[in-house]
Amino acid sequence: MTGQLAPTLDEPGEHPMHALIAAPVGDAHLLLRPGSPKAVKLGAAKFTELQSAVQAAEAVPSWLVDPVARSWGIDLTDRPAAGTVLVREAGPYEFSRATYEINLGCDFDCEHCYLGEKKFEGVDLAGKERLLLTLRDAGVIWLQITGGEPLIDPHFPFVYERAHELGMQVEILSNGSRLRTDRMFNLLAKYPPTKLSLSVYGASAETYDGLTRRRGAYERFTEGLSRAVGARLNVDMSLIITSRNAHEQGDMRQWAVDLGVPYREYANISPTIYGTGETLPTQSPEHLTQRAPFTGCPAGHTFFHVDPHGRASICKVGRDPSIDLLTEGVEGLARLGDIADSLMLRTGGCSGCTLSATCRVCRPMAKVFQEAKAPLQNYCQHGGTP
Repeated sequence: MTGQLAPTLDEPGEHPMHALIAAPVGDAHLLLRPGSPKAVKLGAAKFTELQSAVQAAEAVPSWLVDPVARSWGIDLTDRPAAGTVLVREAGPYEFSRATYEINLGCDFDCEHCYLGEKKFEGVDLAGKERLLLTLRDAGVIWLQITGGEPLIDPHFPFVYERAHELGMQVEILSNGSRLRTDRMFNLLAKYPPTKLSLSVYGASAETYDGLTRRRGAYERFTEGLSRAVGARLNVDMSLIITSRNAHEQGDMRQWAVDLGVPYREYANISPTIYGTGETLPTQSPEHLTQRAPFTGCPAGHTFFHVDPHGRASICKVGRDPSIDLLTEGVEGLARLGDIADSLMLRTGGCSGCTLSATCRVCRPMAKVFQEAKAPLQNYCQHGGTP
């Protein structure tokens, strides 16, 4: 990490936190509750009325009291609109979602990790503040903070709380190793994430610690998971299935069921972001899932990815070309749609394939597989030359 906190940078908590967010999303207008996946749809006229009530320091409109009480159990009767509802402005483009890779560093060393070297680096805290403001101005409502392991970043508490203050619905992708600490647990309990997606690497200490190559990792994870579930955070378990832990797949599933937590399974391992294939041998062949034929993706059109250096790309896979948000700002995102369209073109080895409609991965992912010299069946289903 480089640089220090700018002396004039606001500390988190200096901005009043709102109970609700009103935001234009495409042609719709939504009312959201920080930390809740629920949404109430507003008509354009009601959105404008609510916006006027905030600007004029009036009470919350009476028509809003019942839907908010039904959805979130909050009584808005006679409450001032200003300070209760944060009204977001529409961005200049169609973007409403983004992922922010706060760093590539991690306290685990998983053998299947697509990040490869996992270098801990990125912009300073002032740069992170600027990035968040740029995302806000671009119209981002749903922000996914990921890594590496985001919770080990010393700036994570500031970034997380500041994103909430700016009216973003925040999801966290984490290995859960830091949830056991009071500082991190109290932060998420105070400002719950919309979703807390926790990666699961085994159902026993031997398997879990072996896959992560960190002694005590299983114990730290289970303690943090228990605290998060006990606090009724919106936990979602991501079961990572590899050749090392496939024998515990059933136990991992049952673990989620016993906790009453939704889960997803991921068995198709990708090459590294550098196009190398050392991760691929960790796959469990009998657990690979058949993807549906690729028919398109809104990457670069309605959502985008930001790396630790503030470079925006269409997604985590299609990282090049990218746009430097710290130098170009929101205006630079105007080029992202054309970049996405160019990256999705089937070129090079795919040209002339008469069965391209059955291809099951996007072009950026196919390119990574090709660079890693992955077996054909990992990314190409027609059985010929890729």
